[in-house]
Amino acid sequence: MKLKIPFFLFLGLSLTTFAQENLTYQKPSKSIADLADYERAPSVSMDTKKEYMLLSYRNTYKTLDDLNQDELRLGGLRINPVTNISSTVTYINNLKLRKIKEKEEIQVLGLPKNPRISNIAWSPNDKKISFSHTTATGVELWFIDVISAKATKLTEATVNANLGNPFSWMNDNETILVKMLPKNRAALLDAKKDLPTGPIISNADGAKSQNRTYPDMLKNKNDEINFENIITSELYKVNLNGTATLFKKSDMYAGEIFSPDGNYIMLTTIQKPFSYIVPLNRFPSKSAIYDKAGNEVKVVNEVPLTEIIPKGFMAVRKGKRNMSWRADKPATLVYAEALDAGDPANKVEFRDEVFLWNAPFDATATSLVKTPQRYDRMIWGNDNVAIISDEWYDTRNTKTYVINPSNPGQAPKVIFDRNSQDVYSDPGNFETRKNQYNRYVLAIENDNAFLIGNGFTKNGQFPFISEFNLKTLQAKRLYTSAYKDKKEDILEIEDFKKGTVLVQIQSKNEYPNYYLRNIKQKNKLTPITAFKNPFESIKNVSKEVIKYKRKDGVELSGTLYLPVGYDKVKKEKMPLLIWAYPAEYKDKNSAGQSTQNPNEFTFPSYGSFVYWVTKGYVVLDDAAFPIIGEGTTEPNDNFMTQLVDNAEAAINAVDALGYINRKKVAVGGHSYGAFMTANLLTHSNLFACGIARSGAYNRTLTPFGFQTEQRNYWETPEVYNTMSPFMNADKMKTPMLLVHGEADNNPGTFTLQTERYFQALKGLGAPARMVILPKEAHGYVAKENILHLLWEQDQFLEKYLKN
Repeated sequence: MKLKIPFFLFLGLSLTTFAQENLTYQKPSKSIADLADYERAPSVSMDTKKEYMLLSYRNTYKTLDDLNQDELRLGGLRINPVTNISSTVTYINNLKLRKIKEKEEIQVLGLPKNPRISNIAWSPNDKKISFSHTTATGVELWFIDVISAKATKLTEATVNANLGNPFSWMNDNETILVKMLPKNRAALLDAKKDLPTGPIISNADGAKSQNRTYPDMLKNKNDEINFENIITSELYKVNLNGTATLFKKSDMYAGEIFSPDGNYIMLTTIQKPFSYIVPLNRFPSKSAIYDKAGNEVKVVNEVPLTEIIPKGFMAVRKGKRNMSWRADKPATLVYAEALDAGDPANKVEFRDEVFLWNAPFDATATSLVKTPQRYDRMIWGNDNVAIISDEWYDTRNTKTYVINPSNPGQAPKVIFDRNSQDVYSDPGNFETRKNQYNRYVLAIENDNAFLIGNGFTKNGQFPFISEFNLKTLQAKRLYTSAYKDKKEDILEIEDFKKGTVLVQIQSKNEYPNYYLRNIKQKNKLTPITAFKNPFESIKNVSKEVIKYKRKDGVELSGTLYLPVGYDKVKKEKMPLLIWAYPAEYKDKNSAGQSTQNPNEFTFPSYGSFVYWVTKGYVVLDDAAFPIIGEGTTEPNDNFMTQLVDNAEAAINAVDALGYINRKKVAVGGHSYGAFMTANLLTHSNLFACGIARSGAYNRTLTPFGFQTEQRNYWETPEVYNTMSPFMNADKMKTPMLLVHGEADNNPGTFTLQTERYFQALKGLGAPARMVILPKEAHGYVAKENILHLLWEQDQFLEKYLKN
């Protein structure tokens, strides 16, 4: 007999299962709110000669009103169709100038009312600064005269910034090439109002096309029309006197790069057909060279639609790629071509070949060098010296070579051959400086180049400067930071002969500030900025990097914070919060290395648990969670075991110090850290609760790879299924707070991931709470949402951990 259940009972069950909590925005407790609601220090930009610096001010957070704007999501772009600029831009609201040798800050005069500034760029001679200002109806071009500190508007709100930076300085320092909206621009189509003329159809022709899961793709013909509309521009030459001259008629301009001598420009335009499965950087394109008058000289590259590409992180498309101007020559193009058809699976002696092509491009390009691995980058020096590097992800190997550009037949000399993840062996990055063309090239003094390194060691971080002899290929250390109670970052060498170096110095309670250090005068320090610590309430909090071992011997580390006022003698047992993000490695040695510095300024943000040191919690921040796959084994083959072992080792290490109640431990993470959190709560009994934000929980929804997994679902279904918390939702019984941005724009972490996972947990009786933050993307920016997020986390931890 079929059981009859009254309708009202069904209604009651529905309300119980899916009831929503009607809650307005909340603010966290005072100790957290005081830290979260602070005034941000300005960003600093300096001219090449270090005579002036520009101070850029912005609000600490955006507002919901900032996010509540018109938006088109097309081809991987998110743009405001009214203002024609990315809807994700964070605007600057004030600019000041200061002579570096003086203390007085000079307010830039003539700025627009209620400025919304972006796209700041110094002129080649550093005497002018261009910037864009976004009005209610569009984007304007402005410039600042540095000496007078006065701003002047150059155009009306007709600049097209939909593809990013919309203008480029020309070599004369008086003219700016600007993308402008076409005068006859058609109105955008409204997909909600316009009736379709037919269905949406896509074809698979039998060729493999294993693309990652991208957001914001084109979906129909209307999208195609609107996409072409928003990226089409006219190019104008705008002089600082306000005159504007049409340079090139309307087209879908995606890149404009002047040759070093300024006599040529390479214009790259997007072509058709568009794609519904890959973003615009894989649409067809054409690159052509034009002279200063706008006459076409040569079409130098035509790239077809790239929907199909071989599998693997080292896969590339066929044909010319990475095309750019050689920095030390007037007008020479450089580009690479794959010798393995772009397929990492093909076995070849050389993977890539690099070519040089001299203006006016009548002759064919000449081969410069072949690389055994995938070409990475080139640092040009002069006729006889350049630095080139290649890499191979599967082995994590990177090699750096010295080559002679004037003698392609001369074999490259290997100077560094190392594991890219082995930070302790990192020799540093070669220092560059501007040449006569205002392009950055290798800094060379008396046959010596210079390396600036982060200086990570097993005993701590000690940044350094090395002199590298280009003849003997030997390095000699010139300076090593000796700080043990501060953190020093070496930014650049200002004067090679005098030994003047720009550095940034901070400590756990001293805000990062800029200094000029003289390494030849007893390391004399001259302060440039004096920004104050905005987080006084936690300036004396106990902070240290602790090191410990996993059960298989892998060395781990994390930054440990004790609660404000904690008595290390009494050692009261407090609850512990662990914040982490897994990372994949090919060897245990690299996995066990630490890049954490206890002297880094303590900067609480929503991206960690540091706020909760004011609430009586111990915090282990940035806890190491390496996932290792040595040899032919992939890291994810043993993901779950290593994940749990990492967590257990972290808890054991802090427990051994006597600070915590190990029955009161919570774990949290964002994105892949959220994925980690869900798996830890599912597959271990180590935690009382967890907080997972903006994660992906069902890996079958990202079937052609995720994070660093290169294999597809059908090759290793057991990996995808085992690693998916959604597939194991029936095992999850630990309280979890799930948070996601309503408008997530990150590949794979669609908001749907959290919604479906929560539905599974709720349906299976797991204690879970889901919070969807309105208007937010993958990272959260609105003040209302961030303060509410902190409130949610605080309430959740008080309920399920502390009490």
